[in-house]
Amino acid sequence: MASNRRGFLKSSILGTAALGITPFVKETMGATFSESSSPLVQQKPIVLSTWKFGLKANEEAWKILSKNGHALDAVEAGVMVVEADPEERSVGYGGRPDRDGRVTLDACIMDENLNIGSVACLEHIMHPISVARRVMEKTPHVMLVGDGALQFALEQGFPKINLLTPESEAEWKEWLTKSEYKPKVNIENHDTIGMIALDAQGRLSGCCTTSGMAFKMHGRVGDSPIIGAGLYVDGEIGAATATGHGEEVIRIAGCHLVVELMRQGRTPEEACKEAVERVYKKQQHRIKDIQVGFIALNTAGQFGAYCVQPGFNYAVHDLSGNRLIDAGSRI
Repeated sequence: MASNRRGFLKSSILGTAALGITPFVKETMGATFSESSSPLVQQKPIVLSTWKFGLKANEEAWKILSKNGHALDAVEAGVMVVEADPEERSVGYGGRPDRDGRVTLDACIMDENLNIGSVACLEHIMHPISVARRVMEKTPHVMLVGDGALQFALEQGFPKINLLTPESEAEWKEWLTKSEYKPKVNIENHDTIGMIALDAQGRLSGCCTTSGMAFKMHGRVGDSPIIGAGLYVDGEIGAATATGHGEEVIRIAGCHLVVELMRQGRTPEEACKEAVERVYKKQQHRIKDIQVGFIALNTAGQFGAYCVQPGFNYAVHDLSGNRLIDAGSRI
């Protein structure tokens, strides 16, 4: 009976594959797959993003992916939703300022062909991710920072605005009374939206955008705009993006590491876990104060995530719908 059942399931899967249908299979041929495991049938399109606000970002990205659009367009459109939301206090407009009261933004974008663009310490621009894409497409460079990035953005027609909302300004003034710099480990004080996607044609892209740690030193740049740290995409292998304490991600070139581990045969979840273990091993003496999380996606549509401490979740949108998943953690 069991062998007949396995044979039936196998023939059904092969039949749907031949018809171009991509069901999300959780139990096949006696093996049970978790949400983050790869089904036998390729999953595409699919988009992943960090944190709960990734759900609304995914919805916007899916509008493009579901119409056979390019993953690069999808990830840019997706994170722009969060960049423009003043209620999201760790990304874009409404982000908490640095210790001088200035909102500085970092972002990068990358496609399957290693085309990259990045901006760091950018002020007065609502959508740094779009400026990063213009750097990629309109300049011979891969990264612009500070005043140079702002000058370029204005030349490209981006409007100059005040990113400091009354709510963020009030928090900054309250912070000034003690001026204590003690970043929290999860989303409450700082964080990033990172998004990676695989489109119907099998093209991978990713992006990452943030206002960085609240009340940081002016000029501080974390991992988010650094290709290989906060984001990496290889069209032959997969993509990864990171969230959490950027300094710790930079130390291990985190997202490049995750992609290279997938190249060596690890699943996305295994690769994320091994990268987290490196952070843990090097920072055990202060690990309770650190959060780092990775999400990863390979060219087969298999995905996974892992983090240092409990509390990190990520959003996934594929043919099964849009949902939030709690990542596994080292602690």
